[in-house]
Amino acid sequence: MPKMKTHKGASKRLKFTGTGKIRRRKAYTGHLFLSKSSKQKRRLRQSTIVDPSNEKRIRQLLPN
Repeated sequence: MPKMKTHKGASKRLKFTGTGKIRRRKAYTGHLFLSKSSKQKRRLRQSTIVDPSNEKRIRQLLPN
């Protein structure tokens, strides 16, 4: 069976933590910042962990 190829789009957007969880950036950070509060913009800067319901599909894209 051939090796699985890494999905390059996913590998640029997602990283593994030291414990094996998958880290992602938050959405809504592209534009239209005047309508967003400072509190919302501050929270959008931080990364977060991928939800367990999506984790199985993402691990298929990133065979590590």
